[in-house]
Amino acid sequence: MIKIATLLEDASSIGQEVTLKGWVRTFRANRFIALNDGSTLQNLQCVVDFENFEEAVLKQINTGAALAIKGVLIASQGKGQSVEIQVAELNVLGGADPEQYPIQPKKHSFEFLREQAHLRVRTNTFSAVMRVRSALAFAVHQFFRNEGFYYVNTPIITGSDAEGAGEMFRVTTLDPKNPPLGEDQAVDYRQDFFAKETNLTVSGQLEAETYAMGLGNVYTFGPTFRAENSNTTRHLAEFWMIEPEMAFYDLNDNMDLAEAFIKNILQYILDHCKEDLAFLDERLTQEEKNKPQVERSEMGLLEKIQFVVANEFKRISYTEAIVILRNSKLNKKKKFKFPVNEWGVDLQSEHERFLVEKHFKCPVVLFDYPAQIKAFYMRLNEDQKTVRAMDILFPGIGEMVGGSQREERLDVLQERIAAQGIDAAELDWYLDLRRFGTAPHAGFGLGFERLVQFSTGMGNIRDVIPFPRTPQNASF
Repeated sequence: MIKIATLLEDASSIGQEVTLKGWVRTFRANRFIALNDGSTLQNLQCVVDFENFEEAVLKQINTGAALAIKGVLIASQGKGQSVEIQVAELNVLGGADPEQYPIQPKKHSFEFLREQAHLRVRTNTFSAVMRVRSALAFAVHQFFRNEGFYYVNTPIITGSDAEGAGEMFRVTTLDPKNPPLGEDQAVDYRQDFFAKETNLTVSGQLEAETYAMGLGNVYTFGPTFRAENSNTTRHLAEFWMIEPEMAFYDLNDNMDLAEAFIKNILQYILDHCKEDLAFLDERLTQEEKNKPQVERSEMGLLEKIQFVVANEFKRISYTEAIVILRNSKLNKKKKFKFPVNEWGVDLQSEHERFLVEKHFKCPVVLFDYPAQIKAFYMRLNEDQKTVRAMDILFPGIGEMVGGSQREERLDVLQERIAAQGIDAAELDWYLDLRRFGTAPHAGFGLGFERLVQFSTGMGNIRDVIPFPRTPQNASF
C-alpha cells in the first residue's frame, strides 16, 4: 500500500501497479472515483471500467465509503490532475449510506461540523488544520531536542493551583450524594482516594521547575484544564500547554528563547505544510470578503505567519505600553471598548493588537508588569511594584506567550504567597527549591491551540482541537 501524497510527489511510479486505500470523496458517472487517504488535500482520481465490476459493488461506492484499490498509475488525460489510477481490482471495505452519512460533498457550516467532530476530519479544511497541528507538535519537540532540553511529564492530577485562579475541575471518588463530613460539616477529603482535595491541573509549570533545578533545561507539553465558564471563540476547558523551564536563565534569556522558539516552529510549517497553508490562506481570504470592511483583517494567513518569522520582536515595558495606549487616538476618541486611563490595568486583546498591528507593526514583547495583576511566583523587581513577567503579542490574536523569571528568593516568595492568601503548606515542596540550591531560573507557557489557531487562520479555537471541551459540551 502507498500513500496518495507519495504518489503525487514521485512520478517514478507511473506505469507501475499500485495499491491504495482511502475514502470516497465523490463518484461520478459510475466511472470516476475521487479517493482521499488523509495524507494530502488532493484526491486521486481512480477510473473504473464499470463493465468489469458488478452493479452491486458499484452501488456501494458512495461518498464516505472506504475502498481498497489496485491498478496501474498512468498519466491523466483529464484536467485537474497529473496522474490517475486505472482500476483493476476494487474492494469495498466499508460502505456509507448516502441517506445517513452527514459529510456530503457540499459546503457545511463549522457549527454543523462541530456536531460531527468524529467525522469532520474527512473535510478539506479540517484535514488541513490537523496536518498543520501535527507538524507544529513535531516542530515543538524537534526544537527543544536540538536545544538540549529534556521532555518531562508533569502530573495531570494535582493538589496545587499554579495560577491561583481557583477555576479547577475537582477529582474525587467520594459519593456526590452522601460525601463524608467532618466535625465542621465540611466534606472530609481525608477519606477521598488521595486523602486530600485534588483537581485537574491548569499548568505543569511548578512541577517542571523542580526538574529544571536538577536537569537544567526541561519542557512539558501536555493537557491542561480550566473550569472557566466561558463560551468565547478563544477558550477551551481542555487544552494543551507547552511550558519550558530553564535553570540559570534571567528574563532576557527567557525572551530570547521564546522568540527563537516561535520563529523556528512557524518556519517549520512554512517549509513543510505549503499545500495546506496555501489552502487555508485562500479559505481565510474568501471568509474575510464576507465580513464588513471595518472587521476585515489587513493581512492574509501566510502574510501573518511570515510577519512573525521575518520581524524582530519589539521589546517594551508595560509602563511604556500604557503611555502609548493612553496617548493613542483610539483611546482619546474612546474607541477602545476598555479605555486605558491608569497604570495597573490588565491589558485586553484590543490593546495588544493595537500595539502590534498599528503602532509598532511587528510582534511585541511586553515586560515588567504590575505585581498586582500577575502570579505569586514571578520575580519581584527592585521597585517593589512590578515583576519580571513577559508576554509576547501577535497580530490578529493578541497574547501568544506568557512567562517570567521565577522568584528564587525564599523570603520574598513566602511574602508573595502570604499576600495572595495561598496555603503555604500546600507549596512546601515548591519552597524547598529555594531552600536547597536556589538559583535564578525562568520559563514561559504557550497555549498550543492558540498557536494552531493563529497558524491556520481558524476563527474559533474549537476548530483546531479534535474534540473540543467547552461549557455544556463533552461529546465524543
